[in-house]
Amino acid sequence: MGQDGKPSSAGAVTVAGVDALSQDLLAHALAGVDDPRDRKSCRLASRAFARAEAASRRSARPLRREALPRVLRAFPSLTSLDLSACAGLDDASLAAALSSTTGGTAELGLGVRRVSLARASGVGWRGLEAMVAVCPRLEAVDLSHCVAAGDREMAALASAAGLRELVMDKCLGVTDVGLAKVAVGCPGLERLSVKWCREISDIGIELLAKKCPNLRSVDISYLKVSNESLRSLSTLEKLEDIALVGCMFIDDDGLRMLCAGNSLQSIDVSRCHHVTSQGIASLIDSQRFIQKINAGDSLHEIESCFLSKLSTIGETLTVLRLDGLEIFASNLQAIGDSCKNLAEIGLSKCNGVTDDGIASLVVNCGYLRTIDVTCCHLLTNDALAAIAKNCRMVECLRLESCPFINEKGLERIATHCSHLKEIDLTDCRINDEAMQHLASCSELETLKLGLCSSISDKGLVYISSNCGKLVELDLYRCSAITDEGLAAVAQGCKKIRRLNLCYCTQITDAGFKHLSTLEELTNLEMRCLVRITGIGITSVAIGCASLIELDLKRCYSVDDAGLWALSRYSQNLRQLTISYCQVTGLGLCHLLGSLRSLQDLKMVHLSWVSIEGFEMSLRAACGRLKKLKLLGGLRSVLSPELLQTLQACGCRVRWVDKPLVYKG
Repeated sequence: MGQDGKPSSAGAVTVAGVDALSQDLLAHALAGVDDPRDRKSCRLASRAFARAEAASRRSARPLRREALPRVLRAFPSLTSLDLSACAGLDDASLAAALSSTTGGTAELGLGVRRVSLARASGVGWRGLEAMVAVCPRLEAVDLSHCVAAGDREMAALASAAGLRELVMDKCLGVTDVGLAKVAVGCPGLERLSVKWCREISDIGIELLAKKCPNLRSVDISYLKVSNESLRSLSTLEKLEDIALVGCMFIDDDGLRMLCAGNSLQSIDVSRCHHVTSQGIASLIDSQRFIQKINAGDSLHEIESCFLSKLSTIGETLTVLRLDGLEIFASNLQAIGDSCKNLAEIGLSKCNGVTDDGIASLVVNCGYLRTIDVTCCHLLTNDALAAIAKNCRMVECLRLESCPFINEKGLERIATHCSHLKEIDLTDCRINDEAMQHLASCSELETLKLGLCSSISDKGLVYISSNCGKLVELDLYRCSAITDEGLAAVAQGCKKIRRLNLCYCTQITDAGFKHLSTLEELTNLEMRCLVRITGIGITSVAIGCASLIELDLKRCYSVDDAGLWALSRYSQNLRQLTISYCQVTGLGLCHLLGSLRSLQDLKMVHLSWVSIEGFEMSLRAACGRLKKLKLLGGLRSVLSPELLQTLQACGCRVRWVDKPLVYKG
């Protein structure tokens, strides 16, 4: 810039030079820019950069259905399209967007290979037919939590003959007939998840195994299938990964059937209450290349037959989860002796875990990256000392509800484990001195301090001084935290995206003024911050434009002024809780009519909102909401036509049976 404030000639030459470069070179330069804000700056600085990104961009995640046609036209090279956050998406809008992009001619086609429609409950078989017709190269589709999806939707997807991956978790209407349609139409399937599709039985799994021989990964968790399904899946020679979580009718005999004919690398039998150590031992005996085993909340105890077989897969096993079991020091020593290449161990809620057990495990497991000892109440600083001495590369430590660890143990961790990225200290008796030690972990990204009442502003000052990579901070019920602590966090931890301040009752609007500088903040939980008013909400709404989830429950001083600010500045909000706030029907109606991306709404005990206020507000949001939580008393006073409209739009309403209090 020149002294008169106008662009200098040198700047003009620079822009002209950029415009002269080829699109390929500019696209290569943009590929090295990771920060979305920096990429946006490049686009705004030069039309050449904007054209280069448009031509080379491979993925997009539009938040509103109105923007979808423009996105598809602007980025012709898209291969991945995430529509899970596209509020109000339905058959008509999806078909119209695809048609406008191809000029109504399916032969032109889109190069999109991956599409996520997770929770897009408004999309049915017509929309899927249009998508399959216009995307001939489609390889992966995610329909998880589309609870209304059924066999007709599966028939529409079956036309995508090149489909390789399909996720349909909790598609409650899908039966064996729908699965058969997919299996016959998409014989090249390699990855399939039908978790919680409770209408699928052994018959559907048998046909799947016959028609899709290339399957490598299958998730049939929480299905009412029996051992016969495992017999069918055992014929899949390429099967590597299988999840059987909560399959109550599967037992050791089924695991023995599964052993033949394939080379499993990962198996999850957590919450399978009829599986024992003997069944897993037989599986290990025939599968010499297993890398991951999850038997959490399944086995009653670890038997010698299981431990003796671990040595046969000791070179390959990297993940072992045994959550909820009775485990003693001798068991952990046997695991450590056999599995020296473990990268993750899960011992959450395991009775019998002691310092000696952890020491005997880690002495031979120096490659551990994740250690989960949540609720292992007997552990002390000696366990942390053993971890620090032997596992210098550890990245994730989950220590929730380990009451006997303190700042001395964490000093050892901080001194020797410089790669630490995540630590959970929820409900641990730690203080500011512990924070001073952890501040030396400059790679820290996730820090959970819930229920640590001895943590004060001083501790947050330590953390913010050197933990600039922090992305998630949980201060749930850290009642000593004040506005000064938030000022330190906002100054030193600019990358924070998730922040939990629930029940930090000393925080005021002044603290939220500091938070408004966190431009990347997406999730903010602030239950029972009774000193926060519309002024604080306005500060955050203006400064934190990326906000996606906001919890205002029991923020008794928040009124319509806060809602007006959210309606104007927080257009990306998808999940909102405003229960027990002093808002009126007017503010609520304006908010719900303005938030075009809102999908999940909880509003219980809004005693200043009249019945008419609820009625108008919900009508303003119809077509966008997917989940709604209301007082049960409203069920009988809201118009039946409104409730039918919500249901027709795919909105699931959860009714809370508490007395209806009305002051409006």
